[in-house]
Amino acid sequence: MTEFIINLIAWGGYFGIFLLMALENIVPPVPSEVIMGLGGIAVARGHMAVVPLIVAGTVGSVAGNYFWYYIGRNIGYERFRPFVERHGRWLTIEWSDIEKVHRFFVKRGGWVIFVFRFMPTFRTIISLPAGMTFMPLWKFVIWTAAGSAIWNTVLAYAGILLGSRFQQLDRYVGPVSVATFVIIALAYGWRVLTWKPKG
Repeated sequence: MTEFIINLIAWGGYFGIFLLMALENIVPPVPSEVIMGLGGIAVARGHMAVVPLIVAGTVGSVAGNYFWYYIGRNIGYERFRPFVERHGRWLTIEWSDIEKVHRFFVKRGGWVIFVFRFMPTFRTIISLPAGMTFMPLWKFVIWTAAGSAIWNTVLAYAGILLGSRFQQLDRYVGPVSVATFVIIALAYGWRVLTWKPKG
């Protein structure tokens, strides 16, 4: 698995990194930790340079997050309410939860965008309320790019350090990815089964 992805990255070059990182933030096919980590291994092998790798990954992250920002901005805050009321059971949220997030985001949206870039579960979905609260695009791009650049740099250098232990990494990436998705699915299923609306 790891060998296949790293060969795909090497074949696609920096555009491949950009595309994978953009898609990872829209419909996650492969986690960014794997993409940038394997990009770092490609650097260690001499197939890439670290600065263009980080730039391509960061631009891809911003592009993918802009997709959700755009959707949020076009849906708007109030137009989201019928969707939540209809599908709240499966989302395990109520409109009052959305209102709390909205108020919090209006007050502290900038640094929330930045901090959430380091959280695997929420770093993409946070772009939706950014658009819904009409955060200025320039502010959204700056905070997103800043957080993504730091996170991608950490992942890339982790990949470079792991480059000398490629066989060990290859042994664990597949099982860890599968285990992560299973845990997320089980946690979601448990939340849906046990969730009760406050109203």
